[in-house]
Amino acid sequence: MRVIGATATRAVCLAAALLFASHPASAEDEWLTSSSLIKSESQESTFERYDYVNPDAPKGGTLNSVALGTYDSFNPFIVRGTQAAGLNYFGGFLWDTLMQQSLTEPSTSYPLIAEAFKHPEDNSSATYRINPKARWHDGTPITAEDVVWSLNMLKKHSPQHTRYFSSVEEAVALSEREVEFRFDQAGNKELPHIMGDLPVLPKHWWEGTDAEGKKRDFTQPTLEPPLGSGPYMIESFTPGSEIVWKRVEDYWAADLPVHVGRYNFDRRRYTYIQDENAAWLAFTKGGLQDIRVENRSRRWATEYTFPAVKDGDVIKNEFPTGGAEPMQGFVLNTRRPKFQDRRIRQALTLAFNFEDMNRTLFFDSYTRTDSYFEGTELAATGLPEGRELEILKEFKDKLPPEVFTDAFKLPVYDNPQAERTYLREAIRLFSEAGWSIKGGKMTNDGTGQQFTIEFLGNSPTDEITTGPYMAALRKIGIDVSLRIIDPSQYVNRIRNFDFDAVASIFVNSLSPGNEQREYWGSKAADTPGTRNLAGVKNPIVDALVEKIIYAQDREELVAASRALDRVLLWNYYWVPQWHAPYVRIAYWDKFGMPEKQPEYAGVDLDSWWIDPEREKALSAKYRSQN
Repeated sequence: MRVIGATATRAVCLAAALLFASHPASAEDEWLTSSSLIKSESQESTFERYDYVNPDAPKGGTLNSVALGTYDSFNPFIVRGTQAAGLNYFGGFLWDTLMQQSLTEPSTSYPLIAEAFKHPEDNSSATYRINPKARWHDGTPITAEDVVWSLNMLKKHSPQHTRYFSSVEEAVALSEREVEFRFDQAGNKELPHIMGDLPVLPKHWWEGTDAEGKKRDFTQPTLEPPLGSGPYMIESFTPGSEIVWKRVEDYWAADLPVHVGRYNFDRRRYTYIQDENAAWLAFTKGGLQDIRVENRSRRWATEYTFPAVKDGDVIKNEFPTGGAEPMQGFVLNTRRPKFQDRRIRQALTLAFNFEDMNRTLFFDSYTRTDSYFEGTELAATGLPEGRELEILKEFKDKLPPEVFTDAFKLPVYDNPQAERTYLREAIRLFSEAGWSIKGGKMTNDGTGQQFTIEFLGNSPTDEITTGPYMAALRKIGIDVSLRIIDPSQYVNRIRNFDFDAVASIFVNSLSPGNEQREYWGSKAADTPGTRNLAGVKNPIVDALVEKIIYAQDREELVAASRALDRVLLWNYYWVPQWHAPYVRIAYWDKFGMPEKQPEYAGVDLDSWWIDPEREKALSAKYRSQN
């Protein structure tokens, strides 16, 4: 299942006693107004609004933000073009989805365009009923035909949606307000649920003509502001340098439970800046960026000393997050022949000295990440046992023997001798793979070529986090370099898997499912734009992903997820980095906000609002200083 993006991507680790989603035999005749993959219907209660929001939050003001790089398209669903800030492949500000992922509960969705849905007991299909109030910004009703058209176009032209909705055989409009999704399989409990994530697009607009009378083409980038249905519309823009979103005053869904007390800013202005250092300077000056999510611990600890902080005009805050933590690490691109040997990838993992980096760079503020399901019951620990062991035994002859004999552990650089120990072991693994050090260079025994790695980055600050690792790799004769490119080039190269190694991050949900095909599936490895950055093509991984997708109960899902986690770890596709159990945010003191924020998401900036008096005081003070 998709998880909430950005920094607020944590899941609450619920007790194992919670039931895996199940519906009684009569479910095919019963319309459901919420969807959960964890809680049973008997555990669900009426949802009136998020309990943390201020339902009386005032509307108004402008939220200023910065975006890195540039943009050239308002179509976020295709590979071509760079999407503008405020858009993403699930709609962003502009397009609503059938349901909205909950910000307070994992694997739970509530009504948005769809007011209810139902499905048969065997989960072979799902029917969604559209809210009669649902409207496009031009006042036209959202219909079942829009839903059918959206699914067909996204499956055909969007790599993410091709994989995410791959099991949807067809969508059929049963009436103007009802659409049935028919699946190519039965027994997949996640499929009825994830259909709620479908962004719905206006068929009549995309099939129409622009101001010059030219027929619109969904397969191409566009700078014509599209017709939307969401809480904001594009008010103005300067291609590549600015975009301003305006709150839709007569937004049809403003009073729905998922939106009460949210989307309070009248405008959201994004100013494009070429690099991260310039964005930092913009924040310190004020006016271009009001809120900054800080992901650099050194800066958080040492650089928030500018006058506005000392005067109390910029506030620092840490918002605790829920149980699940992100997997962040260096991705090794196994499409490159040099990374296809597992021993090489293991050697590169052994050379990563987290402890020294945490002490010297991060002020001991991070914890090492050692699972793709960090902080949840889905993480593999110790030796496999029970149902997980039974699953792994099905592939015993094709798995590394350590999977069954050793608990997975990352190197721990806890004493002065550790570096020598781990680098010596890395050299040994390279030797087994056909490489040896000659003249101080790690050289291929057959070709005589030196082993090289180019790390890809998009900010000069990448040198800080990559530098110590590169220094360690040079000690074993590897020719390493860091190539910094502008954000637009970076996005295109990542989409096309044009890199040796790159730092990346993602969060798994507490109810993994179809999205695992895009993360790890063999088909996704060759599809540009998917999230299988490592290029994993492993039939055992494919089989374990299918076991997760077709798990019939929570126990089976947990066991299959642990098995997948263990196999991924022992294959060393990523060099794991670190995580912190909070979101660090600094903001200019112009905001009101609820007393608490959602633990699951960490923070919900859409629940904040602008305090006119504070904003006026700040503007007067800094205008006089400038």
